[in-house]
Amino acid sequence: MSLFWKISLWFLLAMALITGVSVFVSWTTQSEPFNERWKTMVANTMNVYTQTAKQIYDNEGEKGVQRFLKIIGDSHQNRDVCLATEKNPSCFSDSSEKVQNAIVKAFQSDKVEFESGNADDNYSAKSFTNAKGERFVVVVKTEFPRVPTPFGADWKARIIRIFALLLTAALVCYALARYLIKPLLQLRQATKQFADGNLQTRSGIKRRDEIGQLSRDFDDMAERIENLIISQKTLTRDVSHELRSPLARMNVALELAKQKSQPELENLLNRIENESFRLNEMISNILTLSKLESGTAEIVKNDINLTKIFKSVVDDSKFEADAKGKQVEILNSSNCKVYGNEQLLRSAIENVLRNAIRYTKDKVEVSLTNGGNTAKVTIRDYGQGIPEPELKQIFRPFHRVSEARDRKSGGIGLGLAITEQAVHVHNGTVSAQNTGNGLSVEISLPCENKKN
Repeated sequence: MSLFWKISLWFLLAMALITGVSVFVSWTTQSEPFNERWKTMVANTMNVYTQTAKQIYDNEGEKGVQRFLKIIGDSHQNRDVCLATEKNPSCFSDSSEKVQNAIVKAFQSDKVEFESGNADDNYSAKSFTNAKGERFVVVVKTEFPRVPTPFGADWKARIIRIFALLLTAALVCYALARYLIKPLLQLRQATKQFADGNLQTRSGIKRRDEIGQLSRDFDDMAERIENLIISQKTLTRDVSHELRSPLARMNVALELAKQKSQPELENLLNRIENESFRLNEMISNILTLSKLESGTAEIVKNDINLTKIFKSVVDDSKFEADAKGKQVEILNSSNCKVYGNEQLLRSAIENVLRNAIRYTKDKVEVSLTNGGNTAKVTIRDYGQGIPEPELKQIFRPFHRVSEARDRKSGGIGLGLAITEQAVHVHNGTVSAQNTGNGLSVEISLPCENKKN
Protein backbone atom coordinates (compact mmCIF):
# COMPACT_ATOMS: atom_id res chain seq x y z
CA MET A 1 0.00 0.00 0.00
CA SER A 2 1.33 3.42 -0.96
CA LEU A 3 2.16 6.09 1.62
CA PHE A 4 -0.66 8.25 0.22
CA TRP A 5 -3.36 5.72 1.11
CA LYS A 6 -1.73 4.92 4.43
CA ILE A 7 -1.87 8.58 5.46
CA SER A 8 -5.44 8.94 4.15
CA LEU A 9 -6.72 5.88 5.99
CA TRP A 10 -4.92 6.77 9.21
CA PHE A 11 -6.34 10.30 9.17
CA LEU A 12 -9.80 8.90 8.44
CA LEU A 13 -9.48 6.36 11.26
CA ALA A 14 -8.31 9.08 13.65
CA MET A 15 -11.28 11.29 12.78
CA ALA A 16 -13.68 8.36 13.15
CA LEU A 17 -12.24 7.49 16.56
CA ILE A 18 -12.42 11.11 17.73
CA THR A 19 -16.04 11.36 16.57
CA GLY A 20 -16.96 8.03 18.16
CA VAL A 21 -15.31 8.85 21.47
CA SER A 22 -16.93 12.30 21.51
CA VAL A 23 -20.37 10.82 20.89
CA PHE A 24 -19.83 8.15 23.53
CA VAL A 25 -18.61 10.60 26.16
CA SER A 26 -21.42 13.01 25.37
CA TRP A 27 -24.00 10.23 25.52
CA THR A 28 -22.76 8.88 28.85
CA THR A 29 -22.22 12.21 30.62
CA GLN A 30 -25.03 14.44 29.43
CA SER A 31 -27.94 12.30 30.69
CA GLU A 32 -27.76 13.40 34.34
CA PRO A 33 -27.19 17.12 33.71
CA PHE A 34 -29.98 17.04 31.15
CA ASN A 35 -32.42 15.59 33.72
CA GLU A 36 -31.45 18.21 36.26
CA ARG A 37 -31.98 21.00 33.76
CA TRP A 38 -35.34 19.51 32.80
CA LYS A 39 -36.47 19.32 36.46
CA THR A 40 -35.45 22.93 37.02
CA MET A 41 -37.46 24.01 33.99
CA VAL A 42 -40.50 22.00 35.11
CA ALA A 43 -40.24 23.37 38.64
CA ASN A 44 -40.25 26.95 37.33
CA THR A 45 -43.27 26.14 35.16
CA MET A 46 -45.12 24.51 38.06
CA ASN A 47 -44.51 27.58 40.21
CA VAL A 48 -46.09 29.74 37.52
CA TYR A 49 -49.04 27.33 37.17
CA THR A 50 -49.77 27.28 40.94
CA GLN A 51 -49.47 31.04 41.38
CA THR A 52 -51.79 31.60 38.44
CA ALA A 53 -54.21 28.94 39.70
CA LYS A 54 -54.30 30.59 43.14
CA GLN A 55 -55.18 33.95 41.65
CA ILE A 56 -57.87 32.43 39.42
CA TYR A 57 -59.31 30.43 42.31
CA ASP A 58 -59.59 33.55 44.49
CA ASN A 59 -61.40 35.38 41.68
CA GLU A 60 -63.37 32.70 39.86
CA GLY A 61 -63.40 29.69 42.13
CA GLU A 62 -62.62 26.06 41.40
CA LYS A 63 -64.38 26.10 38.03
CA GLY A 64 -62.12 28.88 36.82
CA VAL A 65 -59.07 26.86 37.89
CA GLN A 66 -60.38 23.79 36.02
CA ARG A 67 -60.82 25.86 32.86
CA PHE A 68 -57.28 27.20 33.22
CA LEU A 69 -55.83 23.73 33.68
CA LYS A 70 -57.78 22.41 30.70
CA ILE A 71 -56.32 25.19 28.56
CA ILE A 72 -52.84 24.18 29.72
CA GLY A 73 -53.48 20.52 28.87
CA ASP A 74 -54.91 21.34 25.43
CA SER A 75 -52.05 23.67 24.53
CA HIS A 76 -49.24 21.19 25.31
CA GLN A 77 -48.87 17.92 23.47
CA ASN A 78 -48.32 14.80 25.60
CA ARG A 79 -49.25 16.70 28.79
CA ASP A 80 -52.19 16.13 31.15
CA VAL A 81 -53.08 18.47 34.02
CA CYS A 82 -55.15 17.68 37.09
CA LEU A 83 -56.26 19.48 40.29
CA ALA A 84 -56.30 17.48 43.53
CA THR A 85 -58.00 18.69 46.74
CA GLU A 86 -57.68 17.59 50.32
CA LYS A 87 -61.17 16.06 50.06
CA ASN A 88 -60.37 14.29 46.77
CA PRO A 89 -56.63 13.60 46.71
CA SER A 90 -56.59 11.69 43.40
CA CYS A 91 -55.93 12.55 39.77
CA PHE A 92 -56.30 10.95 36.35
CA SER A 93 -58.38 7.91 35.55
CA ASP A 94 -55.27 5.71 35.60
CA SER A 95 -54.25 7.04 38.96
CA SER A 96 -51.43 4.98 40.39
CA GLU A 97 -49.38 4.79 43.51
CA LYS A 98 -46.80 7.13 41.98
CA VAL A 99 -49.42 9.81 41.42
CA GLN A 100 -50.69 9.47 45.00
CA ASN A 101 -47.16 9.71 46.35
CA ALA A 102 -46.55 12.91 44.41
CA ILE A 103 -49.82 14.41 45.68
CA VAL A 104 -49.13 13.42 49.32
CA LYS A 105 -45.64 14.90 49.16
CA ALA A 106 -46.92 18.09 47.58
CA PHE A 107 -49.52 18.57 50.35
CA GLN A 108 -46.73 18.17 52.90
CA SER A 109 -44.29 20.62 51.31
CA ASP A 110 -44.14 23.81 49.34
CA LYS A 111 -41.73 22.39 46.72
CA VAL A 112 -42.34 20.73 43.39
CA GLU A 113 -42.40 17.01 43.88
CA PHE A 114 -41.46 14.54 41.14
CA GLU A 115 -42.40 10.90 40.68
CA SER A 116 -41.62 8.60 37.76
CA GLY A 117 -44.47 6.39 36.62
CA ASN A 118 -44.63 3.44 34.30
CA ALA A 119 -42.81 3.52 30.97
CA ASP A 120 -42.04 7.14 30.06
CA ASP A 121 -44.62 8.85 32.31
CA ASN A 122 -43.44 11.44 34.76
CA TYR A 123 -45.50 13.29 37.40
CA SER A 124 -44.79 16.69 38.90
CA ALA A 125 -46.93 18.15 41.71
CA LYS A 126 -47.04 21.53 43.45
CA SER A 127 -49.46 22.77 46.11
CA PHE A 128 -51.04 26.21 46.59
CA THR A 129 -53.34 27.68 49.24
CA ASN A 130 -56.30 29.91 48.38
CA ALA A 131 -57.52 32.92 50.30
CA LYS A 132 -59.76 30.75 52.48
CA GLY A 133 -56.79 28.63 53.57
CA GLU A 134 -57.78 25.57 51.48
CA ARG A 135 -54.93 23.59 49.96
CA PHE A 136 -54.86 22.27 46.40
CA VAL A 137 -52.28 20.41 44.36
CA VAL A 138 -51.69 20.90 40.66
CA VAL A 139 -50.46 17.65 39.08
CA VAL A 140 -48.94 17.54 35.60
CA LYS A 141 -48.37 14.30 33.74
CA THR A 142 -45.76 14.40 30.94
CA GLU A 143 -43.61 12.00 29.01
CA PHE A 144 -40.19 11.60 30.50
CA PRO A 145 -37.71 13.61 28.43
CA ARG A 146 -35.29 11.66 26.26
CA VAL A 147 -31.67 12.52 25.85
CA PRO A 148 -31.17 13.55 22.21
CA THR A 149 -29.64 10.68 20.21
CA PRO A 150 -26.58 11.38 18.04
CA PHE A 151 -27.41 12.13 14.40
CA GLY A 152 -31.18 12.27 15.14
CA ALA A 153 -33.87 9.81 16.10
CA ASP A 154 -35.06 8.87 12.60
CA TRP A 155 -32.92 6.04 11.23
CA LYS A 156 -33.06 7.28 7.63
CA ALA A 157 -31.95 10.76 8.61
CA ARG A 158 -29.32 9.20 10.85
CA ILE A 159 -27.86 7.19 7.94
CA ILE A 160 -27.77 10.27 5.72
CA ARG A 161 -26.01 12.33 8.39
CA ILE A 162 -23.47 9.58 9.11
CA PHE A 163 -22.77 9.17 5.40
CA ALA A 164 -22.34 12.93 4.98
CA LEU A 165 -19.98 13.01 7.96
CA LEU A 166 -17.89 10.12 6.60
CA LEU A 167 -17.81 11.63 3.12
CA THR A 168 -16.66 14.98 4.48
CA ALA A 169 -14.00 13.29 6.61
CA ALA A 170 -12.82 11.23 3.63
CA LEU A 171 -12.52 14.31 1.41
CA VAL A 172 -10.63 16.23 4.10
CA CYS A 173 -8.28 13.28 4.69
CA TYR A 174 -7.76 12.85 0.95
CA ALA A 175 -6.91 16.53 0.50
CA LEU A 176 -4.56 16.52 3.48
CA ALA A 177 -2.80 13.34 2.36
CA ARG A 178 -2.51 14.75 -1.15
CA TYR A 179 -1.00 17.92 0.22
CA LEU A 180 1.62 15.93 2.15
CA ILE A 181 2.42 13.36 -0.54
CA LYS A 182 2.49 15.56 -3.66
CA PRO A 183 5.95 17.08 -2.97
CA LEU A 184 7.31 13.62 -2.14
CA LEU A 185 6.08 12.36 -5.51
CA GLN A 186 7.73 15.34 -7.21
CA LEU A 187 10.96 14.62 -5.34
CA ARG A 188 10.77 10.94 -6.29
CA GLN A 189 10.28 11.80 -9.95
CA ALA A 190 13.19 14.23 -9.86
CA THR A 191 15.39 11.60 -8.19
CA LYS A 192 14.48 9.04 -10.85
CA GLN A 193 15.24 11.47 -13.68
CA PHE A 194 18.54 12.36 -12.05
CA ALA A 195 19.42 8.67 -11.66
CA ASP A 196 18.59 8.13 -15.36
CA GLY A 197 21.27 10.64 -16.29
CA ASN A 198 19.42 13.96 -16.54
CA LEU A 199 21.84 15.97 -14.43
CA GLN A 200 19.90 19.22 -14.93
CA THR A 201 16.93 17.83 -13.01
CA ARG A 202 15.80 19.84 -9.97
CA SER A 203 12.83 19.24 -7.71
CA GLY A 204 11.47 22.79 -7.92
CA ILE A 205 9.50 22.42 -4.66
CA LYS A 206 8.80 25.75 -2.94
CA ARG A 207 7.83 25.00 0.67
CA ARG A 208 9.07 26.14 4.05
CA ASP A 209 8.55 22.92 5.99
CA GLU A 210 10.79 19.86 6.37
CA ILE A 211 9.84 18.54 2.93
CA GLY A 212 10.85 21.87 1.41
CA GLN A 213 14.18 21.68 3.23
CA LEU A 214 14.68 18.15 1.93
CA SER A 215 14.00 19.29 -1.63
CA ARG A 216 16.48 22.14 -1.30
CA ASP A 217 19.10 19.71 0.00
CA PHE A 218 18.40 17.48 -3.00
CA ASP A 219 18.80 20.42 -5.39
CA ASP A 220 22.11 21.38 -3.76
CA MET A 221 23.33 17.79 -3.99
CA ALA A 222 22.24 17.52 -7.64
CA GLU A 223 24.04 20.74 -8.53
CA ARG A 224 27.27 19.60 -6.89
CA ILE A 225 27.14 16.20 -8.57
CA GLU A 226 26.40 17.82 -11.93
CA ASN A 227 29.39 20.14 -11.53
CA LEU A 228 31.64 17.25 -10.50
CA ILE A 229 30.59 15.08 -13.43
CA ILE A 230 30.91 17.94 -15.91
CA SER A 231 34.37 18.69 -14.55
CA GLN A 232 35.32 15.03 -14.81
CA LYS A 233 34.08 14.77 -18.40
CA THR A 234 35.81 18.00 -19.33
CA LEU A 235 39.06 16.81 -17.80
CA THR A 236 38.82 13.44 -19.53
CA ARG A 237 38.10 15.05 -22.89
CA ASP A 238 40.90 17.60 -22.54
CA VAL A 239 43.44 15.03 -21.41
CA SER A 240 42.46 12.65 -24.21
CA HIS A 241 42.70 15.42 -26.76
CA GLU A 242 46.13 16.48 -25.51
CA LEU A 243 47.40 12.89 -25.63
CA ARG A 244 46.74 12.54 -29.34
CA SER A 245 49.64 14.73 -30.43
CA PRO A 246 52.36 12.94 -28.41
CA LEU A 247 50.88 9.61 -29.51
CA ALA A 248 51.13 10.63 -33.15
CA ARG A 249 54.74 11.69 -32.68
CA MET A 250 55.47 8.46 -30.83
CA ASN A 251 54.08 6.43 -33.75
CA VAL A 252 56.31 8.33 -36.19
CA ALA A 253 59.31 7.74 -33.95
CA LEU A 254 58.31 4.10 -33.66
CA GLU A 255 58.28 3.65 -37.44
CA LEU A 256 61.74 5.22 -37.69
CA ALA A 257 62.99 3.00 -34.89
CA LYS A 258 61.64 -0.12 -36.63
CA GLN A 259 63.56 0.81 -39.80
CA LYS A 260 66.83 1.20 -37.92
CA SER A 261 66.39 -1.48 -35.26
CA GLN A 262 68.12 -4.83 -34.98
CA PRO A 263 66.08 -7.99 -35.67
CA GLU A 264 66.15 -8.98 -32.01
CA LEU A 265 64.21 -5.79 -31.12
CA GLU A 266 61.40 -6.43 -33.58
CA ASN A 267 59.15 -8.20 -31.03
CA LEU A 268 59.52 -5.40 -28.50
CA LEU A 269 58.77 -2.73 -31.09
CA ASN A 270 55.73 -4.64 -32.31
CA ARG A 271 54.48 -4.85 -28.74
CA ILE A 272 54.95 -1.09 -28.35
CA GLU A 273 53.07 -0.56 -31.63
CA ASN A 274 50.16 -2.71 -30.44
CA GLU A 275 49.93 -0.90 -27.14
CA SER A 276 50.10 2.44 -28.93
CA PHE A 277 47.27 1.36 -31.24
CA ARG A 278 45.13 0.32 -28.27
CA LEU A 279 45.86 3.59 -26.50
CA ASN A 280 44.97 5.60 -29.60
CA GLU A 281 41.74 3.62 -30.00
CA MET A 282 40.84 4.23 -26.34
CA ILE A 283 41.43 7.96 -26.69
CA SER A 284 39.31 8.04 -29.84
CA ASN A 285 36.47 6.24 -28.04
CA ILE A 286 36.68 8.60 -25.07
CA LEU A 287 36.45 11.62 -27.33
CA THR A 288 33.54 10.11 -29.24
CA LEU A 289 31.69 9.30 -26.01
CA SER A 290 32.40 12.75 -24.59
CA LYS A 291 30.96 14.44 -27.68
CA LEU A 292 27.86 12.27 -27.62
CA GLU A 293 27.25 12.89 -23.92
CA SER A 294 27.74 16.64 -24.17
CA GLY A 295 25.72 16.96 -27.38
CA THR A 296 28.53 18.81 -29.15
CA ALA A 297 29.04 16.17 -31.84
CA GLU A 298 28.03 17.23 -35.33
CA ILE A 299 25.67 14.46 -36.38
CA VAL A 300 24.38 14.40 -39.94
CA LYS A 301 21.22 12.32 -40.33
CA ASN A 302 19.68 10.88 -43.46
CA ASP A 303 17.24 8.18 -44.47
CA ILE A 304 19.32 5.03 -44.29
CA ASN A 305 18.73 1.33 -44.86
CA LEU A 306 19.16 -0.30 -41.46
CA THR A 307 18.99 -3.78 -43.00
CA LYS A 308 22.00 -3.03 -45.17
CA ILE A 309 24.01 -1.75 -42.20
CA PHE A 310 22.97 -4.76 -40.11
CA LYS A 311 24.11 -7.29 -42.73
CA SER A 312 27.35 -5.42 -43.35
CA VAL A 313 28.25 -5.41 -39.63
CA VAL A 314 27.39 -9.11 -39.30
CA ASP A 315 29.49 -10.04 -42.34
CA ASP A 316 32.47 -8.14 -40.94
CA SER A 317 32.08 -9.76 -37.52
CA LYS A 318 32.11 -13.27 -39.00
CA PHE A 319 35.81 -12.92 -39.79
CA GLU A 320 36.60 -12.18 -36.14
CA ALA A 321 34.33 -15.03 -35.00
CA ASP A 322 35.86 -17.55 -37.42
CA ALA A 323 39.32 -16.69 -36.15
CA LYS A 324 38.16 -17.63 -32.62
CA GLY A 325 36.36 -20.78 -33.71
CA LYS A 326 32.88 -19.27 -33.16
CA GLN A 327 29.86 -18.60 -35.34
CA VAL A 328 27.53 -15.69 -35.99
CA GLU A 329 24.05 -16.82 -37.06
CA ILE A 330 21.34 -14.53 -38.49
CA LEU A 331 17.89 -15.63 -37.32
CA ASN A 332 15.90 -12.85 -38.99
CA SER A 333 16.62 -9.85 -41.19
CA SER A 334 13.57 -7.71 -41.94
CA ASN A 335 13.57 -4.69 -44.22
CA CYS A 336 13.68 -1.46 -42.27
CA LYS A 337 14.65 2.15 -42.93
CA VAL A 338 15.42 4.67 -40.24
CA TYR A 339 16.37 8.32 -40.09
CA GLY A 340 19.81 8.68 -38.56
CA ASN A 341 23.57 8.63 -38.86
CA GLU A 342 25.01 5.55 -40.56
CA GLN A 343 28.39 5.62 -38.83
CA LEU A 344 26.89 5.89 -35.34
CA LEU A 345 24.38 3.09 -35.92
CA ARG A 346 27.09 0.88 -37.39
CA SER A 347 29.28 1.54 -34.34
CA ALA A 348 26.38 0.86 -31.96
CA ILE A 349 25.59 -2.55 -33.48
CA GLU A 350 29.24 -3.49 -33.96
CA ASN A 351 30.21 -2.76 -30.35
CA VAL A 352 27.49 -5.06 -29.01
CA LEU A 353 28.22 -7.79 -31.55
CA ARG A 354 31.96 -7.80 -30.93
CA ASN A 355 31.32 -7.90 -27.21
CA ALA A 356 29.03 -10.93 -27.69
CA ILE A 357 31.64 -12.74 -29.82
CA ARG A 358 34.25 -12.08 -27.18
CA TYR A 359 32.32 -13.77 -24.36
CA THR A 360 30.16 -16.42 -26.05
CA LYS A 361 31.15 -20.08 -25.86
CA ASP A 362 30.39 -21.14 -29.41
CA LYS A 363 27.95 -18.93 -31.29
CA VAL A 364 26.09 -15.63 -31.41
CA GLU A 365 22.52 -15.26 -32.69
CA VAL A 366 21.45 -11.94 -34.25
CA SER A 367 18.15 -10.73 -35.66
CA LEU A 368 16.56 -7.59 -37.09
CA THR A 369 12.79 -7.32 -36.85
CA ASN A 370 10.46 -4.57 -38.06
CA GLY A 371 7.47 -3.98 -35.80
CA GLY A 372 5.99 -1.24 -37.97
CA ASN A 373 7.01 1.77 -35.88
CA THR A 374 10.04 0.21 -34.20
CA ALA A 375 13.02 -1.73 -35.47
CA LYS A 376 14.66 -4.13 -33.02
CA VAL A 377 18.19 -5.46 -33.29
CA THR A 378 18.68 -8.41 -30.94
CA ILE A 379 22.11 -9.91 -30.26
CA ARG A 380 22.30 -13.00 -28.07
CA ASP A 381 25.41 -14.82 -26.88
CA TYR A 382 25.81 -18.11 -25.03
CA GLY A 383 28.27 -17.07 -22.36
CA GLN A 384 28.12 -16.79 -18.59
CA GLY A 385 25.72 -13.85 -18.56
CA ILE A 386 25.94 -10.91 -16.16
CA PRO A 387 24.87 -10.66 -12.48
CA GLU A 388 21.39 -9.13 -12.29
CA PRO A 389 22.40 -6.09 -10.16
CA GLU A 390 24.91 -5.05 -12.85
CA LEU A 391 22.69 -5.30 -15.93
CA LYS A 392 21.98 -1.55 -15.99
CA GLN A 393 25.56 -0.63 -15.15
CA ILE A 394 27.21 -2.31 -18.16
CA PHE A 395 26.36 0.74 -20.28
CA ARG A 396 28.33 3.05 -18.01
CA PRO A 397 31.80 4.16 -19.16
CA PHE A 398 34.71 2.03 -17.88
CA HIS A 399 32.40 -0.34 -16.01
CA ARG A 400 33.80 -3.86 -15.64
CA VAL A 401 31.67 -6.81 -14.67
CA SER A 402 34.73 -8.96 -14.14
CA GLU A 403 38.03 -7.17 -13.97
CA ALA A 404 40.11 -10.27 -14.68
CA ARG A 405 38.00 -11.20 -17.69
CA ASP A 406 38.17 -7.71 -19.17
CA ARG A 407 41.90 -7.61 -18.80
CA LYS A 408 42.25 -10.96 -20.57
CA SER A 409 39.98 -9.90 -23.41
CA GLY A 410 41.40 -6.42 -23.62
CA GLY A 411 38.11 -4.59 -23.00
CA ILE A 412 38.16 -1.10 -21.53
CA GLY A 413 34.42 -0.65 -20.91
CA LEU A 414 33.63 2.02 -23.50
CA GLY A 415 31.97 0.08 -26.32
CA LEU A 416 28.56 -0.39 -24.67
CA ALA A 417 28.63 3.17 -23.31
CA ILE A 418 29.12 4.49 -26.87
CA THR A 419 26.31 2.19 -28.04
CA GLU A 420 23.89 3.61 -25.48
CA GLN A 421 24.71 7.22 -26.36
CA ALA A 422 24.48 6.53 -30.09
CA VAL A 423 21.08 4.88 -29.67
CA HIS A 424 19.81 7.76 -27.50
CA VAL A 425 20.83 10.22 -30.22
CA HIS A 426 18.39 8.34 -32.46
CA ASN A 427 15.59 8.44 -29.84
CA GLY A 428 15.97 4.72 -29.24
CA THR A 429 16.63 2.47 -26.28
CA VAL A 430 19.07 -0.31 -25.48
CA SER A 431 18.67 -2.94 -22.79
CA ALA A 432 20.25 -6.19 -21.66
CA GLN A 433 18.84 -9.24 -19.95
CA ASN A 434 20.06 -12.69 -18.97
CA THR A 435 18.57 -15.61 -20.86
CA GLY A 436 19.66 -18.36 -18.48
CA ASN A 437 22.56 -19.49 -20.66
CA GLY A 438 23.87 -16.18 -21.90
CA LEU A 439 23.10 -12.52 -22.45
CA SER A 440 20.68 -10.84 -24.84
CA VAL A 441 21.05 -7.18 -25.82
CA GLU A 442 18.20 -5.44 -27.63
CA ILE A 443 18.50 -2.17 -29.54
CA SER A 444 15.18 -0.48 -30.37
CA LEU A 445 15.05 2.30 -32.97
CA PRO A 446 12.06 4.24 -34.33
CA CYS A 447 11.31 3.49 -37.98
CA GLU A 448 10.86 6.78 -39.79
CA ASN A 449 11.68 8.16 -43.20
CA LYS A 450 11.87 11.82 -42.28
CA LYS A 451 13.11 14.03 -39.52
CA ASN A 452 10.74 14.58 -36.54
